[in-house]
Amino acid sequence: MALSPSQEIDKFINDLTDWRGKWIKQFRALILKTAPEVAEDWKWGVPVWTCKGNVVASGVFKDHVKLNFFKGASLPDPKKLFNAGLDAKATRAIDIAEGDKLDEAALKDLIRAAVDFNASGGKKK
Repeated sequence: MALSPSQEIDKFINDLTDWRGKWIKQFRALILKTAPEVAEDWKWGVPVWTCKGNVVASGVFKDHVKLNFFKGASLPDPKKLFNAGLDAKATRAIDIAEGDKLDEAALKDLIRAAVDFNASGGKKK
């Protein structure tokens, strides 16, 4: 029987027995708390959170976790969280290495802005 997207994400997190799994678990809790209207999805073998389109995906690499905001180029980022994919037309990403501290309030603002951007039909305010 196929797993639901939420079950796939549970498995993904549980299979990552190091800091990356803990980090994704914390991010998942943060996004679901910040934007309860988002749905969890499983695309391209990674967790994706959606609301009227793709909002953010979380990938894992050997030495970092990547949060890929699908419409990141259109979002305000006053705290300069985006540190990867800065040349992409639409997306922006945040690469997090072990031990990195991320501004949680700024991340919440970014999540909220991404969800609101999708909900507005993708129009800059």
